[in-house]
Amino acid sequence: MSSGQKGHELRPAYASVTVGRRELLVAGGLGLLTGVARQAAAASSDQLTWGVHVSLAPSWFEPAEVSGIITPFMVLYALHDAMVKPMPGKPFAPSLAESVKASEDGRTYDFVIREGAVFHNGEPVTAADVKFSFDRYRGVAHDLLKSRVAEVEAPDARHVRFRLKEPWPDFLTFYATATGAGWIVPKSYVEKVGDEGFKKAPIGAGPYKFVSFKPGVELVLEAFERYWRKKPQVKRLVFKVIPDETTRLAALKAGEIDIAYSVRGELAERLRGTPGLELKPALVQGPFCLYFPDQWDDKSPWHDERVRRAVSLAIDRKSINEALTLGFSEITGNSIVPKGFDFYWQPPAPEFDPDKAKRLLADAGLRGGFDAGNYNCDSSYSNIGESVVDNLLAVGIRSRLRPVERAAFIKEFSEKKYKNIIQAGPGAFGNAATRIEAHLVKGGVFSYGSYPDIDALYQQQAIELDRSRREAILFKIQQLMVDRTIYAPIWQLSFINGVGPRVGESGFGRILLFPYTAPYEDITIKAT
Repeated sequence: MSSGQKGHELRPAYASVTVGRRELLVAGGLGLLTGVARQAAAASSDQLTWGVHVSLAPSWFEPAEVSGIITPFMVLYALHDAMVKPMPGKPFAPSLAESVKASEDGRTYDFVIREGAVFHNGEPVTAADVKFSFDRYRGVAHDLLKSRVAEVEAPDARHVRFRLKEPWPDFLTFYATATGAGWIVPKSYVEKVGDEGFKKAPIGAGPYKFVSFKPGVELVLEAFERYWRKKPQVKRLVFKVIPDETTRLAALKAGEIDIAYSVRGELAERLRGTPGLELKPALVQGPFCLYFPDQWDDKSPWHDERVRRAVSLAIDRKSINEALTLGFSEITGNSIVPKGFDFYWQPPAPEFDPDKAKRLLADAGLRGGFDAGNYNCDSSYSNIGESVVDNLLAVGIRSRLRPVERAAFIKEFSEKKYKNIIQAGPGAFGNAATRIEAHLVKGGVFSYGSYPDIDALYQQQAIELDRSRREAILFKIQQLMVDRTIYAPIWQLSFINGVGPRVGESGFGRILLFPYTAPYEDITIKAT
């Protein structure tokens, strides 16, 4: 190539990455493996390996600390079990509880523990464990649960009764899905080893038991053959932490992993075109949006609804969707409540109109735009942030992308440490009311401010037992949220994953809107 052509020379940039015990050369940043790496190491016939997109945190082994996001349930569905939990075809499937009965006045819930349910150490699951697990819950909904539950009774080893202070139609939703309070741990073991000892060597009642954990590297689990529902099909599960998407795809192609979480954009296209690999998109309960924590500060530009609306008009959702999630994500105007949730209200589709955005900024006295400060986001989704930052810049809103590792991002978000713009992606189980409670009303774990009329409507629906009247109230709240542009919606995420040739049943999409593989005991390896 001549010197005149040198500026256009395409050089494959090689990065050395370690997957398993072997070093791979990744060419061009796109997962093209060298000849040596193409021959995958012989996979264990009774083991499946995941490439996980985030760093696993020990707090995710601990139901008491579930933080209001969906990620810990990736681990909880393997290690632990709940009294009631979402399962295929059932949003509230009896699990450790063989039955649940609510009183007619909505103030009492009686659970009967399943006979034969045991923890990994062989001890039976008892009412004392259920009460203990509820009492020690310290996650984001702790205050809410404690303020509404008057008493937890254990009349005998297999019966538990929850008495509420007043009717609360969302008790089961919060207890079974939106928190970890209903995921049961062994009282005697926790009291013996303490909270920190439990995180280091957790014991649960789920289909897989803990083997080892190397922070930032991998988690290893082994089948628990006495699991009440069924004996797991796969003997061993290994979750490898591989934050880089290119490296995850390279490992999947090489056969070093069997399932890769979150592969997007051009890499997803390459995955789809690779013989032997399967693309597994899953529309999940994660509506992404921009949140403006300073909108209650009358000295901030975000206090002006026209500025917030200008941001929404600036986002080219369709192009970002096609580029990053191959068009599988669903563009919706509902910023925090996903389609598919109970009491979901369908708003008008969001507009993309940069010229109108500029006019609104000018009307707000910001002709030419303004410096919007930091754009705070979960680093796992910084590529969405990069695209939106470019969209905002096109209408004059200048912001600086600030990606933060997931566990730290959620912690800082909930501690109200952010200003300017937050890219939020609420993904917890629940319904419209649980999302509104966490993200919109006064005192919500992710709410930086509130509107008195919305707070009043929320309190009204919280004790309304008539479903149609309750639905009307929740619809009104969601309409007000959209009308005031409290958030700027992006989309409801399609989580795109890759599955290798050894996997039979992957578990993707079996639980409604759940992004990860579950139930783990149903996952299979193809017969050879």
